[in-house]
Amino acid sequence: MSRGRPYRIALNGYGRIGRCVLRALHERGGQDMQIVALNDLADQASVEYLTRFDSTHGRFPGEVRVDGDCLHINGHCVKVLCASTPEAVDWAALDIDLLLECSGQYTRRDEGARFVEAGVPRVLFSQPMANAEAVDATLVYGVNHHSLNPHARLISNASCTTNASVPVLHLLDRELGLEQVSITTIHSAMNDQPVIDAYHHADLRRTRSAFQSVIPVSTGLARGIERLLPELVGRVQAKAMRVPTVNVSALDITLQTRRDTSAEEVNRLLQQASESEYSGLLGYTELQHASCDFNHDPHSAIIDGSLTRVAGPRLVNLLVWFDNEWGFANRMLDVAQYWLQQLESAAARD
Repeated sequence: MSRGRPYRIALNGYGRIGRCVLRALHERGGQDMQIVALNDLADQASVEYLTRFDSTHGRFPGEVRVDGDCLHINGHCVKVLCASTPEAVDWAALDIDLLLECSGQYTRRDEGARFVEAGVPRVLFSQPMANAEAVDATLVYGVNHHSLNPHARLISNASCTTNASVPVLHLLDRELGLEQVSITTIHSAMNDQPVIDAYHHADLRRTRSAFQSVIPVSTGLARGIERLLPELVGRVQAKAMRVPTVNVSALDITLQTRRDTSAEEVNRLLQQASESEYSGLLGYTELQHASCDFNHDPHSAIIDGSLTRVAGPRLVNLLVWFDNEWGFANRMLDVAQYWLQQLESAAARD
């Protein structure tokens, strides 16, 4: 990895997360990472249009235009590719430091390894993988990113719901002890649901109109939490509901603690963490919010302290907001930056 230049990043998949990652990098104003290429099956006119205009996050705050195979972002050229397989791209010629795999199509180790075999030095996946062995590590920034081996090749950034829940559970398990955890994800509609009833998915509920019903769906959140917090194995249950909104989701979390507590103590612990160890990752509010207030919020999770309840006094209920697109995209960039900096530090020591 040659420094004296920004880290060179490529995107594979330019859907909701891929576009948010590109936009977030430019909005953050960081000069140490630069997206130099993106690969997607969409045509260049669509790539330009969906970069410039976003129904959820607004117009791109800068210049966007396509010229040949370049998507010009504020004068910087992002090479636009249109390949359906990892092997169809000459990744080595792009001289990238890291690929952000944002298509969600590769979840097994043999699938992810195809990028490495095709010349990609290392891959950060925007989705949880089929099993823990599919990657060298699964990271939630702020909780276990310091355990990263910089020489890893395949890393998962987990999921948006895992990034929202794990910091909260990690903190409360440390401070109060957690006997049992039950989570209901209240998630905005996604593109695996049709606008009107249609033959769209093997899960029959997902054949129903996304904007006419609250729809229960399956979720791997409990498995994802246990992968990150093995001390909670066998004590986490989760279910998910899709709701007719386009962005911002919530977690309704019920916890059984090992010792007596109160709403005041729980809120104090969470607020203090939002101002210290989880600053920038965990938000805290007691204002009377609705979900749209957190659109474009970069935190992994925002605790709504006005809705914290404790009964028993060991049964705790929390409501946690999160922008399922924007917060997650920012965490991908945090992990990417940390990984590359650690790799550079390791190279300097060697």
